[in-house]
Amino acid sequence: MQIQVPRGTQDILPGQVEKWHYVEAFMRQVAHEYGFQEIRTPIFEHTELFLRGVGETTDIVEKEMYTFADKKGRSLTLRPEGTASAARSFIEHSLYAQPQPTKLYYIGPIFRYEAPQAGRYRQHHQFGVEVFGSPYPVTDAEVILLAVDLFSRLGLNQLTVHINNIGCPECRAAFRDALVAYFEPHRSELCSDCRSRLQRNPLRILDCKQQRCGQIVQEAPEISDFLCSGCQDHFNDVQRYLAAAGVKYEVDTRIVRGLDYYTRTVFEVISTDLGAQSTVCGGGRYDHLIETVGGPATPGVGFGMGIERLLLTLEQNNCYLPGTKIPDLFFATLGEAAQVTAFKLLLPLRQAGVTALMDQMGRSLKAQLKYANKLGARYVAILGESELAEKKVQLKQMSDGREWVLPLEDLVARISEEEA
Repeated sequence: MQIQVPRGTQDILPGQVEKWHYVEAFMRQVAHEYGFQEIRTPIFEHTELFLRGVGETTDIVEKEMYTFADKKGRSLTLRPEGTASAARSFIEHSLYAQPQPTKLYYIGPIFRYEAPQAGRYRQHHQFGVEVFGSPYPVTDAEVILLAVDLFSRLGLNQLTVHINNIGCPECRAAFRDALVAYFEPHRSELCSDCRSRLQRNPLRILDCKQQRCGQIVQEAPEISDFLCSGCQDHFNDVQRYLAAAGVKYEVDTRIVRGLDYYTRTVFEVISTDLGAQSTVCGGGRYDHLIETVGGPATPGVGFGMGIERLLLTLEQNNCYLPGTKIPDLFFATLGEAAQVTAFKLLLPLRQAGVTALMDQMGRSLKAQLKYANKLGARYVAILGESELAEKKVQLKQMSDGREWVLPLEDLVARISEEEA
């Protein structure tokens, strides 16, 4: 029986991987321009990090983590999100002792056992940014602006930012009590997950995707009625900064996000092109996460975006994405001496930045020319016995059929100039 990739994973093949390189290059460029530095953390961590950091009552921890025991019986988990790992690294390497804020970004695989959906896989890839050390609303706004700026540069301009403030532990306590009081009479109507959440984490009910739960949520209390003055002022300032930068946003009091560590600002960037799965980026503030996982009191804010979902959105919006890179030059040779000479010339061509290939399948000259055309090569350099004798090469431009005869020693310079 043929072995296939596990459900919820995929191979990223030539023709597709170039699109990934293109998008990732934009991510790195924009992150660097905003003062972020790249961090790379392990793919697996001690399970306790996610239990404490993400929250034991979240769907991620309860249902979606890939957890296993190593040979010494220690519980390890493939990372289901990137923030907790970045927080652990921030603490472990004492980055808090450096001038603050610490601005980090990462690109890498994320693992969640969930039903595969459009643009979402059990192993998917995430671009995320984290800012540790700043409690100020200008930092929240800058993180949101970075995401919007990135989308805009990639060609997505019809997106909406939805923002909310879910309060701090002090003002959220009263909101929690109000939610319990509201949902308790509806207990029998709630799904089994939400009945379990009712006492443990009632805010999670607001994020339920079940139809009946969604109907009940429509009349539930809103956090905006319970915000303390500090949280309300913070939210007002975030909106003021976003407006100053020209970011279009909507206040959405039903956004709570799916992770327990969020405080105050939460946000999502919404696209209508993916149907129900419309969030292409989400994040928020997490002022107590560093303490929760064992570090000093340090505020933080960040976001994560799925690269697969972003690529799907770009394709649906007909945004530019590159295809397979075509060779600049293909050597078509006749005879062993010509093959050796062509092989010798490949190195200086490649070192000059030219994508240069030659036949490695023993094809006839006619078949080599046909193959070069199929590859879409810009130029073909024909080298046979007569060309070798004269120390020349016949160069053909495939787009219009123009031909030149050049001294062999001029080929590298000529092609390098053409491709500069």
